[in-house]
Amino acid sequence: MDITSALLIVLGLALFESITSIDNAIINAETLQTMQPKARRWFLTWGILIAVFLVRGVLPWLIVWVMAPGVGPWEALTASLTGDPAALKAIQESSPVLLMGGGVFFIFLFCHWIFLEPKKIGLPVEVLIARQGAWFYAVVSVFLTAIVWFTLKESPMLAFGAVVGSTAFFIVHGFKRYAEEQEARILSGDVHMTDIGKVLYLEVIDLTFSIDGVVGAFAFTLSVPLILLGNGIGAIVVRQLTFYGVDRIKKYVYLKNGAMYSVFVLGCVMLAHGFGVHVEEWITPVATFLIVGYFFLKSRWHARKAGSSPG
Repeated sequence: MDITSALLIVLGLALFESITSIDNAIINAETLQTMQPKARRWFLTWGILIAVFLVRGVLPWLIVWVMAPGVGPWEALTASLTGDPAALKAIQESSPVLLMGGGVFFIFLFCHWIFLEPKKIGLPVEVLIARQGAWFYAVVSVFLTAIVWFTLKESPMLAFGAVVGSTAFFIVHGFKRYAEEQEARILSGDVHMTDIGKVLYLEVIDLTFSIDGVVGAFAFTLSVPLILLGNGIGAIVVRQLTFYGVDRIKKYVYLKNGAMYSVFVLGCVMLAHGFGVHVEEWITPVATFLIVGYFFLKSRWHARKAGSSPG
């Protein structure tokens, strides 16, 4: 991998991590408003180390290590840097199962957003699909059944990966729903938590939201050091967005749309990889930049038209 490709991947990872964590930044900012200055400073400084190294660093490394039998923990981390052919081969051979699970996870995530979640309408098709919200569970169930049917012809492990992806989606979605309900109760005063409790709560929420970015990172690259670097930069950006202010973040009303369409593209890329279809590495970051760029500009145009500036 040349330096240009590595740089493009890192920038794409950082952008994807940032936009998929917009909701996380909003929850952080709103909860921090209820905390004392000392606790806020601790979360915005030491919390970065936890977010970058313990979550976005350990999790992708652990996934690669578990999914590549015969590869030790150190080889899983350094394979792409040292060029160890045995380790790289083992990781490449095991990657279809991981990518299949990630692809199903992201397709489910996109479908849930476009069918059920409240949203600022960015494209006309979103209105049509949102009106058919009751079909979400039917669509994802039929989709999973079809994926399992086709993957069983290739490998039972691919089918298992697809099922794990769907299981991961519903587990993560359940935690996110709980986080949103807890945030509402904290802001309303129904739940009384100490500042330490709120910091721990925000760290758990950060872990839950980081799963999207970590899973999506494998659509960009299987190199753990690049994932650590790109997602780490994205995590720092999320902390800065938290500090920047929730009101300003919310003025970029179409960024969530950009994040979800990026999720859909990444899900398709991961499914293609899972079925053995080669996709050039540059396609994923370039697609992310184009999609997010379009909805970013659309957000700025909307803000100016409404007579406010996103800053």
